[in-house]
Amino acid sequence: MTTVQLRETRRPGPSRPPVRPGLWRRFWGRSNERAGYLFILPASAHLVLFVLIPIVFSLYLSFHEWSTPGFLGAPFVGLQNYLDLLGDAPFWHAMQNTAVYTLLSVPLGMAVSLAMAVAVNRRLPGINVFRAVFFLPVITSWVAVSVVWITLLSPDAGLLNYFFGLVGLPRQAWLDSPRWAMLAVVVITIWKGAGFQMVIWLAGLQSIPKELLEAAEIDGAGRWRTFRHVTLPLLFPTTFFLVVTGVIGGFQVFTPMYVITEGGPMGATDVAVFHIYQRAFKEFSMGYASAQAWVLFAVIFAATLIQLWYARRRGESSLG
Repeated sequence: MTTVQLRETRRPGPSRPPVRPGLWRRFWGRSNERAGYLFILPASAHLVLFVLIPIVFSLYLSFHEWSTPGFLGAPFVGLQNYLDLLGDAPFWHAMQNTAVYTLLSVPLGMAVSLAMAVAVNRRLPGINVFRAVFFLPVITSWVAVSVVWITLLSPDAGLLNYFFGLVGLPRQAWLDSPRWAMLAVVVITIWKGAGFQMVIWLAGLQSIPKELLEAAEIDGAGRWRTFRHVTLPLLFPTTFFLVVTGVIGGFQVFTPMYVITEGGPMGATDVAVFHIYQRAFKEFSMGYASAQAWVLFAVIFAATLIQLWYARRRGESSLG
């Protein structure tokens, strides 16, 4: 028997399983994964240092009486800060103002921005210019916007009161009256933020299949019926997104109250975040302010869960 025949008749031995490299070696052996993780490292470090660690530390402070820069030396008080909140009338008044602001600004802002989106959802010469103009207040500084609106709403030299005088109406102290201050801030925030919501609405409108709109037109439905029975139902995902983000943003409003009214007059615009800011950085009650912040977080989280539950229930009912 030749050597070649011996090699052919020889049975191969049991095959060994391939040696798999370790996780670390596999990671560093792939240049794409390594480059990706290196690119997200700065953002991850920023998230950990300036978001996650402060969140955990604020939870720690909420169980301590921290009023001086002692950090870990603050005395432990347990749930006392949260129990004190039950009888804190100014805090619950600020929460009530926050709820009023949210109930006014969210639906009104969505209605205004939807009207703007419908108006610019056309193929006309120069329509992009109008879209840019409507979006311009979004990228404008809150300080500049506040100065302009304070001037416009001035009780003596304000442009709005000037027009009121031309038609015989009495002048109003828009930002100095407990009756009108909150409404004035709502109008200002809607004017500044409507452009952003307009872009979201516009994306939703342009994602609607044109065949459905043409079919409604062929069936004899007018513009209002088409908008009500075709466009609005198909915009539900966009509507839901704007409602959720609007409610979260409404409960976290701070800048206009701080810059324009400073929580006044007589606490009419004292909202939750501004109240927490006052307790933390004016009165240096960091522990108590942290407890207030976590209560506000619980309220926002509960409101978001309710909206998610409603959206899921509505989706199941529409499918069933």
